[in-house]
Amino acid sequence: MTGFYVSLFISNFSNVTSHLSPTFDNIPSKKIVPTPIEKVVSLVSRTGRDLQRYNSSGHRQVVGCVPYRYKNHGCGGGEIEVLLISAQKKGKGMLLPKGGWEVDESIEEAALRETIEEAGVTGQLEESLGKWQYKSKRHSMVHDGYMFPLLVSQQFEQWPEAEIRQRRWVSLSEAVELCENSWMREALEAFIDRKCQTH
Repeated sequence: MTGFYVSLFISNFSNVTSHLSPTFDNIPSKKIVPTPIEKVVSLVSRTGRDLQRYNSSGHRQVVGCVPYRYKNHGCGGGEIEVLLISAQKKGKGMLLPKGGWEVDESIEEAALRETIEEAGVTGQLEESLGKWQYKSKRHSMVHDGYMFPLLVSQQFEQWPEAEIRQRRWVSLSEAVELCENSWMREALEAFIDRKCQTH
C-alpha cells in the first residue's frame, strides 16, 4: 500500500511541476540579484561564555581592534582617524571594539568578528600591537587583551550592536583623550608610534 501511495504522489508531483514550468519560465531573471557573501553581516552578536578561551592561569582571553582610516579616504598618507564606540551603559565614555576570543576561531577571526559586532566595520587586519593585562571592573577577573590595527574598508549601516552603541570617528589625539580604559590608551599609543615610524 505504501509503495502505491508514494508512486501516486510522485506521479501527481510531476504533473504539477509540468503545469508550473511555463510560469517559472516567465519570471524575469534580471530581478533576482544574489547578495555577495562578503556584504552579508550577521545581525546577532555571539552571547554567553561557553566557548570562551582562558589561559593556564585562568585569565580570560580578549581581542580587539584599533579601526582607522585616512581622513582623505586614500590608501596612504593624510591624517589618521580612529573609530571609537560608546560603552553599552550610557555615560561611560568611549572604547575600542573588543570582546572574548573563543575556542572555535583564530585570534584574527575573533578580532574581525568583535569589530563587526560592536562597531559595524571591517577591513584589513594588520600585525598585532601587543598584549596587555587588565582587571575587569565588573567581575574582578584578570584579562589578557590583544589589539590589532584594522584599516577600515567597509562601514555597515546596520550591525549587531547598533541599538546599544554609538560610533564616532576622531583624530588620534582625541582618541587617546576620550578612550576610558588605560590599557586601550596604551594600545592607541603603540598604534600611533607604529604609524609615526612608517610615515
